[in-house]
Amino acid sequence: MWITIDNNSKIPLFRQIYQQIRQMILNGNLPSGQKLPSTRKLSADLNVSRNTIIEAYGQLTAEGYLAGQQGSGTVVADGLHALDLDLAAKHCFSKSSTPAFNSDDLIDFRTGVPALEYFPRKMWGNLYREVCSKIPASGYGYCSAAGSSELRDAIAGYLLRNRGISCDPRQIIITSGSTQGLSLTSRVLQDEHKVVLIEDPSHPGLRKVISTAGCRIKGVKADNKGLCSELLDTEEEVSFVYTTPSHQYPLGGILPIQRRLELIRYAEQQNCYIVEDDYDSEFRYVGAPVSSLYELNPQRVIYLGSFSKILAPALRLGFMIVPLELRPAVKRLKMYSDVHSDLLGQYTLAEFINNGYFEKHIWKMKKLYSRNRNCLLNELTECFDHFEIVGQASGLHLVVRFYVKLFTADIVNEIAGKGVRIYRVGSYYLDYGNGADDKIILGYSHLSSDKITAGIKTVRNIIMK
Repeated sequence: MWITIDNNSKIPLFRQIYQQIRQMILNGNLPSGQKLPSTRKLSADLNVSRNTIIEAYGQLTAEGYLAGQQGSGTVVADGLHALDLDLAAKHCFSKSSTPAFNSDDLIDFRTGVPALEYFPRKMWGNLYREVCSKIPASGYGYCSAAGSSELRDAIAGYLLRNRGISCDPRQIIITSGSTQGLSLTSRVLQDEHKVVLIEDPSHPGLRKVISTAGCRIKGVKADNKGLCSELLDTEEEVSFVYTTPSHQYPLGGILPIQRRLELIRYAEQQNCYIVEDDYDSEFRYVGAPVSSLYELNPQRVIYLGSFSKILAPALRLGFMIVPLELRPAVKRLKMYSDVHSDLLGQYTLAEFINNGYFEKHIWKMKKLYSRNRNCLLNELTECFDHFEIVGQASGLHLVVRFYVKLFTADIVNEIAGKGVRIYRVGSYYLDYGNGADDKIILGYSHLSSDKITAGIKTVRNIIMK
């Protein structure tokens, strides 16, 4: 059994063993009827007292995970079924096979995490206090499910200045993030007779959001230029096409204008919508800013934006731009989902944008992330002879292809055992793997240069031995 012990952890040894065995059972790695090592053997293997193993086995037995059989020792109990866990969690990194590291020591190349230590706490706090003191008593009541007019006006102005997007603020609906925007869209457009086309590979969690709304999903290949629009032909009716054209997730491609036009024509011919998830377009390090798909046909494109990657996920604020004919249905569904998003936070964000602090913050973070990206590239060049960067110089992560190395689950877990988490691109495909085990995805926005350097050196030491 692959169990690791951290003697420096505050978690008792029996609890570490209990948690890892339980996770193996829930993951399906230990099926019903599987015999476990004897307490004497496991205690010798892990170099802990037998009483520690007995206590862990006893807790698992009491909770129904394990059963004792006369003459057969301890086995996994009958009637247990593996949970439907996210592919990224199940295949990229298994907590059951890695020690518990102090968060300061762990080097996690996960994606989509901003450098939270640079969040403008003082400025945000000052604006929040001002908002709380100057708004009238009515400002503490309920507001429209679409969000405050102040924030919608501020977002419309920002989009026009920085993304070239012209929209009526009435089309903007404030959400608790792009995930809720996708959920609302999926529920409004759900049709059992239609299919939703999504990029393959794509984020497993967002696929789950769409399918949970009752939509059927069909993958369309994405390559280093984004969605392969020439493959969109389908015999089934289409509800909407989900795409990340400004920075395909996870491969990093930017959808060229030829494919964008082809995608727009497809939506017009199929009488369907396009959902444009513009999750990190602000962070582009080479070349001019990329225009949005929305500009090409505002009647066919639903635009999703979020402040989680720019500011902080804790704010739980995002927005969507919807065609006016969909606004009543989306607004009604938002109302019955959570009434409206945090109102005081909306007022504060509106002030933050209107005073110019938002764009200054983006510029500051763009320089920081560019330095982090260069540090990562330099370290990869220093440590490896044969690799290729897949995708464009934008966003908060990059994909690295190694020509002669495959990142199997065992290698990824071995790297994780040294306190470094990396993620296999293969985990993001509908058909898991898809021959992509030569690629890993590395998020760098939240890591210091020291951690980036140490993490890549750890990867090199393990895969080059």
